[in-house]
Amino acid sequence: MVEMTRILDGWQGDQPASVLDVGAFDVNGCYRNMVERRGWTYVGLDLQGGLNVDVVSREPYMWPIHDGQYDIVISGSTLEHVEMPWKWMPEAARVLRPGGLLAVITHTQLALHRFPVDCWRVMPDGMTVLFDLCGNLRDYDIRMYCTTDISGVAYKCS
Repeated sequence: MVEMTRILDGWQGDQPASVLDVGAFDVNGCYRNMVERRGWTYVGLDLQGGLNVDVVSREPYMWPIHDGQYDIVISGSTLEHVEMPWKWMPEAARVLRPGGLLAVITHTQLALHRFPVDCWRVMPDGMTVLFDLCGNLRDYDIRMYCTTDISGVAYKCS
């Protein structure tokens, strides 16, 4: 929570912001309160309905969301469960408005934890590659913020 707070504290864009949380199903905490406390609009997206999910997507790489709909797209502890992150990341960029913020937090080290699958550990160079594949992101800030976790922040080109 501390790292996502740091990232959102840096938002200099439109106020109040609209935020899409990808992988929002509340397994062990969620970002809804952190976003709504700021007076921002929060929408939780996941592949299954449940606690903290506002939008269910039947397709993991084609979400039922318009292009450029959100100021901020966040995702925490989800990327490691995505089977094809090279398809997922461009979808996150697609729903982001020009100038919008993309923030992804995931693990570089962690024991196997299937929900329903556990596919990847992403390193800083891997996060750069995933951002580059989008073709429309800039100003990357990728950091190991602790020994087991990484955050990647990028902005969508205007």
